Amino acid sequence: RRLLLGGAAVGGAAVVVGAAGGAAVATSRTAGAESDTLADAAVAAFATATVDPYGAHQAGIATPMQSNASFVAFTLAPGIDQAALTRLMKLWTDDIVRLTSGRPALADGVPELSPDPASLTITVGFGPGVFAIPGLENARPAWLAPLPPIATDRLAPEWSGGDLIVQLAANDPMTVAHAQQVLIIDAAGFATPAWVQRGFHRPVGALPQGAVGRNLMGQVDGIINPAPGTAEFDELVWSTEPDWLVGGTGMVVRRIAMNLETWSGLDVATKENAIGRTMVDGAPLSGGTTTDKVDLDAVDDRGLSVIPLAAHTRLASPANDQERFLRRPYNYDHGMPGEAGLIFVAFAADIATQYVPVHLRLDNGDLLNIWTTPVGSAVVAVPPGFAPGGFIGDTLLLT
Repeated sequence: RRLLLGGAAVGGAAVVVGAAGGAAVATSRTAGAESDTLADAAVAAFATATVDPYGAHQAGIATPMQSNASFVAFTLAPGIDQAALTRLMKLWTDDIVRLTSGRPALADGVPELSPDPASLTITVGFGPGVFAIPGLENARPAWLAPLPPIATDRLAPEWSGGDLIVQLAANDPMTVAHAQQVLIIDAAGFATPAWVQRGFHRPVGALPQGAVGRNLMGQVDGIINPAPGTAEFDELVWSTEPDWLVGGTGMVVRRIAMNLETWSGLDVATKENAIGRTMVDGAPLSGGTTTDKVDLDAVDDRGLSVIPLAAHTRLASPANDQERFLRRPYNYDHGMPGEAGLIFVAFAADIATQYVPVHLRLDNGDLLNIWTTPVGSAVVAVPPGFAPGGFIGDTLLLT
């Protein structure tokens, strides 16, 4: 301002300032264009990202969690036989290979939605009804059965069971919706949808890489998980029997309604005592960081347990090395009171020995039961992955 107000004597200087300002504007515009280009490239990379559908295991289990998911249960058509189920699995496999690579399915009614897979994965599981098909009865895994009932269950048929369950997950809800529609249409004549549950997470980029998200109660959810690619993960997740299921796994889907209206009115200390972890970062009340092991033996200066005896964390902690599994939960919220909660999803090599003991222990006085109610439940066996030329369940259906 002083240069501009100094009159003719400094007019040249004023011109220099103006020139410098013009250069700054030009530089800013150039930087802005470069930034826009980088942003466009990032968006394109995000939208076109793919996950290989082939391999020893189905995608969508060891895959980093996507931000959107849908779980669809199907009821097999009356009288369906092994040959018909094989045709459906071949059809779905072709759909999966195409859609996850960004190509339309063969009979895709909306091919315009296929070019952006956004890390789409589609994972198929076989429920008890598959093993009622003649010729497959003896192939049913010993652990494949509905979970033992617990006192807090209020299970509704519209959220429970299923002969087939498909998990669709991607970082774009449009991608999930399109893939779901393709699979439902292609299943016509073989199976009909029994229920659909849609879930969500924080979008990719909203949290640091590898950070654990929160559920709608504000709880850091799914902290203790085996890391994909480790011996621990392989041991806990991938089944070793029966022979056809080697490389596959068991999947539990539990729909848990949350009473957020009453939970939200609690003070922080009450919430933390119910969970056994801090609300701010999910660290155990026994001390340490978020991922540190919970010290169930820790006591305060009065000799009382730091982790309350009925805290969720205490009851959910494994009593032995077998009681561990992979958690991949998603939130749901339909916008009305009482219509929000968690789609709890777990994967384990043997549901009976790894998951059921924890399930039963949580029925025995878990404080969170005051604010949560299981309203849906299903268990399926997830076949191993497939190679080019193969199809989902070929280890079972071709034997």
